[in-house]
Amino acid sequence: MKVSIVKFVAKENAALLTYEEQEELDPNQVLIKSHYSAISAGTELANYHQLPNTGTGSNPNKNPYPFGPGYSAVGEVVKVGSEVEDLKPGDIAGVIWNGHRSWYRVARDKVFKVPEGIDEREAAFLNIATFSLLGVRKLHIQLGEPVMIAGQGLLGMLAGQFARLSGACPVLVSDFSPERRALALKLGADYAFDPREADFIQKVKDVTDGKGPAAVVEVTGYISALKQALEYIDWMGRITLLGCTRISDETIDYYKYVHRRGVEIYGCHTETRPKQDSHPGYWTQKDDICTFFKFLQRKKVQVLPMISEVVSANTCHETYDRIGSSKNPPLGFVFDWTNIDA
Repeated sequence: MKVSIVKFVAKENAALLTYEEQEELDPNQVLIKSHYSAISAGTELANYHQLPNTGTGSNPNKNPYPFGPGYSAVGEVVKVGSEVEDLKPGDIAGVIWNGHRSWYRVARDKVFKVPEGIDEREAAFLNIATFSLLGVRKLHIQLGEPVMIAGQGLLGMLAGQFARLSGACPVLVSDFSPERRALALKLGADYAFDPREADFIQKVKDVTDGKGPAAVVEVTGYISALKQALEYIDWMGRITLLGCTRISDETIDYYKYVHRRGVEIYGCHTETRPKQDSHPGYWTQKDDICTFFKFLQRKKVQVLPMISEVVSANTCHETYDRIGSSKNPPLGFVFDWTNIDA
């Protein structure tokens, strides 16, 4: 069978390539016709620009191209293997860790049936949403604690909604973009700040009884934003590093801001998850995907307002060029595969 796949064929150069792949399934595999796949801009653009600590930039002695970005999609089940009993042709299902593709021939454990009543475009964010859930869960938020979400990309928008559902009050957000700050307020944030303002840190403390937030989800991945968080966070506060800090371009006074003040910092890479059983603060990816679907089904989380554009996968070169070169790109992009035959 012919399969179209988005690939980075060189640094800052994306293309839609067609491959011949086997259609026959192993007993535990599922064949899915892709409908939509969500672009996870932070990780994908880091690989697009070949930054350090990425799949394309980690080994300077090895050519990483062509590189396949993407890991969160949804489509229709077409065929199932002989050992797959809980899925059938016609089911709508999400797929994780398999790129942007027109067809998925994938192991059953990477497939999650989408409950009825969920928009497929929202369901396409199933894997991306789990990262935000992990970043919020590790904070062990207590009812009534003020929480800051630093950065309002896709992960930050979701983290703000999850923090509110966890009992954070007030929910604070920060971002350079006035459009993103306005959207965050519509999605339930109580305060939205521009971190470039001269009195930014004082404003944050003013709305948190002079103490600063008890917890922070740092989503930007920039050391400068982490340094700000260490200045405005409350004594004995907690910070999760949800954004990937790939470049260590600034220094931090750890005695002054971390050690002396008892601040806790948690790494939140998805590889830190338990593989089998969930426990407080550390849920499996499967359980977090089920949680995300429950929130969508009950209208407790909104994703559609975060989707700026749904574009054909045929435009992948132009799409990555646009979001990769803009200082303030649209928030959320989804590839539409419904008219891609290969």
